[in-house]
Amino acid sequence: MNSEAPPVQDSPFRPERTNRDTAPQFVLPLVVRIERAAPPARTDALQTAARAVLVLLADERSAGDGVWAQAVRDWQDARIRKVVRRARGAEWRRAEALPGITVTGKAAEVRVFPPVPLDGWPKDLARLQVSGTDLDDPEPPTAPDAGGPVLWMSPDVEMSAGKAMAQAGHGAQLAWWELSEEERAAWRDSGFTLSVRTADPAHWRDLTTSGLPVVRDAGFTEIAPGSCTVVADHPALRR
Repeated sequence: MNSEAPPVQDSPFRPERTNRDTAPQFVLPLVVRIERAAPPARTDALQTAARAVLVLLADERSAGDGVWAQAVRDWQDARIRKVVRRARGAEWRRAEALPGITVTGKAAEVRVFPPVPLDGWPKDLARLQVSGTDLDDPEPPTAPDAGGPVLWMSPDVEMSAGKAMAQAGHGAQLAWWELSEEERAAWRDSGFTLSVRTADPAHWRDLTTSGLPVVRDAGFTEIAPGSCTVVADHPALRR
């Protein structure tokens, strides 16, 4: 399994400066496929990105003596940064040729790669654009599956789809860290089923004081430091 979670008091998602800021900084690259004629729906992309993070964390290559294990440990020893870029056509094919894992949703495709140094992206990923990941839902998302894991997005913070995908990935990772080995195995065996939905304001207030894992953004891009962006609501954590 993946390396252990950091202590709560030293969470890599906390906005205040800690010794994590002086460690070498790594980033988890995610690439979403956005073809001009058939872009994925926003919610599908968010859910697929969150699942991609979990798939990488659960992969045997990320644990023990696995080929990605040291990179994952280095990444988790610093700030847990994730960056989402977009690709289409030949760009996507070049991205698929690099070591990583492609995760599919209803129509979305997201490829996740082992962490890389903040300034050490492979050239075929570094040339991809961060902008242009604005996606929409053609129809309002349905209610999440009753009793299933839900990553609740803040109703108060506006984000591009790419930023929201990274935040959903943070939420999934926080939930993963809080689960027991048995609970992780059950989630993995389900295919990491989850929903991503925006909470209504009253529900959001309850969620952020419920004791469930909360993502507080470090403020590197788009939004103010310390903004609460996601609450990870997994059934095993509802105590």
